[in-house]
Amino acid sequence: MRMTVLASGSKGNATVIASRETRVLVDAGLSCRELLKRMALVDEDASALDAILITHEHTDHVAGLSVLARRLRIPVYFSEPTHRAWVRQMTPRTAMTYAKWLEHVQKEKEARAAQDAVEDGSIQIAAASAEAEEDDASAAAIKRDPASLPAVEYFQPGTNFSIGDLSIMPFTTPHDAADPCGFVFESASESIRMAIATDLGYVPPNVKRALERIDVLLLESNHDLEMLKDGPYPWAVKQRVLSRVGHLSNHATAEFLSRDYDGNATYIVLGHLSETNNAPELALLSAEEAIRERRRLLGNRVVLAQQAAPIAPICL
Repeated sequence: MRMTVLASGSKGNATVIASRETRVLVDAGLSCRELLKRMALVDEDASALDAILITHEHTDHVAGLSVLARRLRIPVYFSEPTHRAWVRQMTPRTAMTYAKWLEHVQKEKEARAAQDAVEDGSIQIAAASAEAEEDDASAAAIKRDPASLPAVEYFQPGTNFSIGDLSIMPFTTPHDAADPCGFVFESASESIRMAIATDLGYVPPNVKRALERIDVLLLESNHDLEMLKDGPYPWAVKQRVLSRVGHLSNHATAEFLSRDYDGNATYIVLGHLSETNNAPELALLSAEEAIRERRRLLGNRVVLAQQAAPIAPICL
């Protein structure tokens, strides 16, 4: 299995999880162009993606979602409340009910399928011409319905589902979104487990259970408490970040690693670091001190995810 963090932070989040047969993108918080650029930088073939999974509807996790999904023609997996919130976010002035919107999407999907069937049995279109027409169609679709997607699939936090040979367990996280979640990915054939747990105000018991026996763990270490308190954010924003539906501080992350973490991971990836209220060296030092007694040559290696560039793929 492989984890490649393309971006992590308040300006955009995206991570590729890949097994032998399946490749998914978790969140699409950068523009479509930037996501494709970053995948190319780490030799990830965007055309090989099987699906996009969304943790929650905040802009830093969905900024490039609709354009990327339409370009690659791949399904997007949401919890239903997250999808509902994202649709409202994308179409704030629509008078259409959610049920009517779903009916509209289904009709469009059926019409596209019928058209594709006709085209497959008739005319071969030149590659350059097809790409130009696709871009025109995509632009028209965005203008007509910015929440249009090739396909939508629903999951429920706490209920396992599969994409290809990846078994996926979504788990609820405490954050100020409609239905936020993290994910555990497992390849049965390789007996490897990877997890993504960011955007959580604290680590409740269900998250602690979900993060047991993980081989690669992407865990939030958002802010240094003193930097946040003394920093430039308005007091209301500081209160939100510090709340139980905000973000994990370096101290809270270290507390989890020292008290509740089982020490099983080969890699711990610290993510969603604030560029304003944290420093990479502080987050790294805090986590390394927390697992000092369990650090070893082939395990518990701490890696920092970045906002401005992808990190090297982590392969097990």
